[in-house]
Amino acid sequence: MQPILHLSIPVRDMDEARDFYVRTLGCQSARTRVDFTDVWFYGMQITLQDRPDQTSAAPSGGSRHFGVTLGRDEFEAMIARLGASGVDWVVPVTTDDEGLATEQTKAKIADPSGNVIELKTYRDVEAALEFLPHSYPEAFAHGN
Repeated sequence: MQPILHLSIPVRDMDEARDFYVRTLGCQSARTRVDFTDVWFYGMQITLQDRPDQTSAAPSGGSRHFGVTLGRDEFEAMIARLGASGVDWVVPVTTDDEGLATEQTKAKIADPSGNVIELKTYRDVEAALEFLPHSYPEAFAHGN
């Protein structure tokens, strides 16, 4: 079996959260129970837990977050879709190290429960993450 990365997060309203992850982010809906529902976020199982008492407003800057790195075209399409849907930008689209191999473009949004999600794209993943070409798959195999 291939490992499955799993994240469980509190949400204030199950229907609102499921709608956001499925319709706004394009996640695939999975199992649903009374107190949780799962969605697939780029290969990661996210469990949306019905825990309204554990949610809070998105923090400024969103240092506590999860996210995904996308190819440039997919990133641009996602940013356009999010902009059209009227999401709350925790951090608007910015580019670091523009023009360099380590260039990365990123943005952070918040789901309706205040969970922060970062979306990014790299010009050169290996340069940006300081991986040697031969160690890139190995690093992920060991959970780094």
